[in-house]
Amino acid sequence: MMAIVFGLVCFSVVMIYSATSAQAVLAQTSPYAFAEKQLLYALVGGAAFLFCQRWDAKSLQRIAGVGLVASIIALIAVLMPGIGVDVNGARRWIAVPVFGQVQPAEFAKLTLVLWVAAAIARNPRAIGTLRGVVPYLTVIFVLAGLILAEPDLGTATTLAFVGLAMLLVAGAKPRHVGLALGLGGALAAIAIAAAPYRRARLLAFLDPWHQATTNGFQTVQAQIAVGSGGVHGVGLGAGLQKAFYLPEPYSDMILASVGEELGFIGICGVLCALAAVVLLAFRIAIRAPDLHQRLIATGLASLIAVQSLDNAGAALGVMPVTGVPLPFVSYGGSSLIVLLASTGLLFSISRRSQRVSRKQRTTDASSDRSQRDGWARDARTRRRGSAA
Repeated sequence: MMAIVFGLVCFSVVMIYSATSAQAVLAQTSPYAFAEKQLLYALVGGAAFLFCQRWDAKSLQRIAGVGLVASIIALIAVLMPGIGVDVNGARRWIAVPVFGQVQPAEFAKLTLVLWVAAAIARNPRAIGTLRGVVPYLTVIFVLAGLILAEPDLGTATTLAFVGLAMLLVAGAKPRHVGLALGLGGALAAIAIAAAPYRRARLLAFLDPWHQATTNGFQTVQAQIAVGSGGVHGVGLGAGLQKAFYLPEPYSDMILASVGEELGFIGICGVLCALAAVVLLAFRIAIRAPDLHQRLIATGLASLIAVQSLDNAGAALGVMPVTGVPLPFVSYGGSSLIVLLASTGLLFSISRRSQRVSRKQRTTDASSDRSQRDGWARDARTRRRGSAA
């Protein structure tokens, strides 16, 4: 897993340089600016990985509640004028000196996973009743509602799916989760109907070529980029769509840039790498030593899986564009740091599982030796008795 994640992060820096250098040269700015920032984010994320892989389960349970409260405060603060940074009509970021902008919604995903796992571990039996599920659903909908107010429907949907997946794995009844999913779908439909730009995006997704120069422009340009790449691609750095044709070629639509320059083979390589990370994360969840750590690993695996599917679907034109980044590859500091910190937690759970397995094998071996020694003593006793 670490080899794949490290490879994806290095690949991210290369592709971000390729996707932004053309625009930078045309704008007479540094072609290395975005790549250097992504490298800085990767270094901070590496520090977060080293920090998180040392945390034990009890410490995570203690800080889960504090992290959740801090995330709610940050999500409220980002909506306040003077604190939140407004970009293209969305208020999702808080300016931080030197680092740039921080997106609280990304950190809210991680804190939700930690809080849900810790709370269920304290009282696992309650999750099987509707009354026991309600507090978790309330927290999920509060966080999702605050993120939706930014507005950011894609991140809100991702967070809700991750939370519901954890409840289902923890033992919540499918009908309770299905009821929550139906309620969330109804709220999402209301949010789409209430915002003209969301309605326009949905209609454009259904037939993007009918609105190729307006609402369907990004989807159409992404399809052109992927189609132009063919099987092998036009070559690293040789893509044309990134030069003011394809919007966000280094963040939301970086997979389309990969498709143009590295072709179908490049897209398959990225998706296979992400699928491997998800499968290994679920394997860690299955082998986790207790319910608390199993739920953390499940939540983090679900987070990577849902984001990968959402971003890839938007880039390939099979899902609406929601602005969800591609894990480990898209440009963005908050997302990369959270994902590398999540990888550190998975590494910690895996290492602890191996320790428990080794202890269990040692105990079993000792038990087997004791049993064999007992059989040998009994046999000697029987032989003495027969001789007498």
